[in-house]
Amino acid sequence: MFADRAKIYVKSGKGGNGHVSFRREKYVPNGGPDGGDGGNGGSVYFEVDEGLNTLTDFRHIRKYSAGNGEEGGKKNCAGKNGEDITIKVPEGTVIREAETGKVITDMSGDNRRFLLLKGGRGGNGNQHYATSTMQAPKYAQPGQPAQELELILELKVIADVGLVGFPNVGKSTFLSKVTNARPKIANYHFTTLNPNLGVVDLADAKGFVIADIPGLIEGASDGVGLGHEFLRHIERTKLIVHIVDAASTEGRNPVEDIYAINKELTAYDPTLASRPQIIAANKIDMIYGEEYDDPVAIIRREFEPQGIPVYAISAISGKGLRELLYAINNKLAALDRTPVVFAQEFFPEYRFDIETEPFTVIYDEKADEYVVEGPRIEKMLSYTNLESEKGFKFFQDFMKKNGILEQLEALGIQEGSTVRMYGLSFDYYR
Repeated sequence: MFADRAKIYVKSGKGGNGHVSFRREKYVPNGGPDGGDGGNGGSVYFEVDEGLNTLTDFRHIRKYSAGNGEEGGKKNCAGKNGEDITIKVPEGTVIREAETGKVITDMSGDNRRFLLLKGGRGGNGNQHYATSTMQAPKYAQPGQPAQELELILELKVIADVGLVGFPNVGKSTFLSKVTNARPKIANYHFTTLNPNLGVVDLADAKGFVIADIPGLIEGASDGVGLGHEFLRHIERTKLIVHIVDAASTEGRNPVEDIYAINKELTAYDPTLASRPQIIAANKIDMIYGEEYDDPVAIIRREFEPQGIPVYAISAISGKGLRELLYAINNKLAALDRTPVVFAQEFFPEYRFDIETEPFTVIYDEKADEYVVEGPRIEKMLSYTNLESEKGFKFFQDFMKKNGILEQLEALGIQEGSTVRMYGLSFDYYR
């Protein structure tokens, strides 16, 4: 079964403890400390595997742990480092922190290998703590603890064009005719359960990748049917192609179908409504009789004034396919073909490295400013892009979560007062 979503638990390795020991050699009655350092814990990496196209493996294995570092030994012997673990995923996998749903990384484009959790650093042995006044230290440094996260993995296919449409309108047949894809085809609703990918090669043209997005029905964005499970795959596409049954072989109205699909796309992600669209009026080989208005003409009258071109095709006979494919290619040529990559929103290194760092909040009477500084603040600012909306929201949440706003109010801050954080100054408003 195709799997495009999984929930897993990952854990880095704990650092080994430093060792406490002293030299015990013949003719050396007062040997100094010789406790070795602990080994570093193993780290957790994610890596793109070109041979994978689903997340099926994660349904069977849900826990992944790197090795712990070994404790240091006598005679200055360092402990062995824990083994790293590399988790392989298909290209296009978006990794999110499970509790917040925020993106940690998108395994797409140039991002082929990503360090998710760093192993704990090994502790120093007692040899490091000898001084002129303390020549026999009886303590060593413990290893840093392991880091752990619960993750949501989501596979979002990477394609230039997304095919959408109600079941049984001919999307799979179209894909099999124009690409190298071989989807299973049958005359049943929901016969397509996988997002199928195919490459279109055109003479004197760059070519493009098409994804058949299955399972869209009314209510899909609310979780009805299988549509909700597959809508995520259209998020990366640059162009949406609606396949409709122009012949109404099942009694459906193609114009109403197009509006219904657009409604589901907009409900799932409002930005999808602004994507360029093309309509492929399929099954024209099954339009009979001249007593009725041409259904393709009806579709054109409705949507071409809205800037959506309509092409009449027969996926079975191949009629109109060449014209449609070159229209798609020309449309794509005018668009930015850079792959959509989801920006990082959650930073594991912030969560594990900063939470224990100190900070101070004081009032500088001379400058008439409230000053917030310390390692925790400095690291947070280095991780955060305050010019982006998400980055500024993260900054606001950080101020509230860490009690900084509460401390500022305890110092008597008023609206319009200036707050300074290293090189950053801003006015305070509730």
